[in-house]
Amino acid sequence: MNEEKVVYYQDFNSSIGSLTIASTQKGICWIEFGDVESNLFHLQRFTKKWLKEYTLVETEEYLTDAILQLNEYLAMKREIFDLPLDLYGTPFQKVVWNALLQIPFGEVRSYKDIAIQINAPKAVRAIGNANHHNPVPLIVPCHRVIGSNGNLVGYRGGTEIKQILLNLESKINLG
Repeated sequence: MNEEKVVYYQDFNSSIGSLTIASTQKGICWIEFGDVESNLFHLQRFTKKWLKEYTLVETEEYLTDAILQLNEYLAMKREIFDLPLDLYGTPFQKVVWNALLQIPFGEVRSYKDIAIQINAPKAVRAIGNANHHNPVPLIVPCHRVIGSNGNLVGYRGGTEIKQILLNLESKINLG
């Protein structure tokens, strides 16, 4: 089996519910809310779109570090992820996701703030679309983006999860 064409995946129960996580040999490429049974079709569609030829391999070993770090984050014991990422998207989406990675832990930005940061001030809706297609929520912190009026707006895991994550980040004390 050609290692470069393998996508490893696993689901795990977290404090915010089931998550399915996937990784290539290069890094984490996909996280979705829900268990493998409900997400396998979406993972297959994602890998077919971006990786063309691939083999999906369910494993408990390959994603151990990612699951450990996600659990530490959700247990308020980690602010920064130290995981390799293998992000698949359009060039514009990747620019937006890189901007999201620059939002400091515990802070929020508006879609307009991100549009200005990436020098595309009229692209607010496109920023929202890129957020929606973020393949690795939690690690690429799209939950830190809110509406200009301060309202929580769309989150693939639901606005309740978004509020939980923002609350978690405002209360964390690693001292």
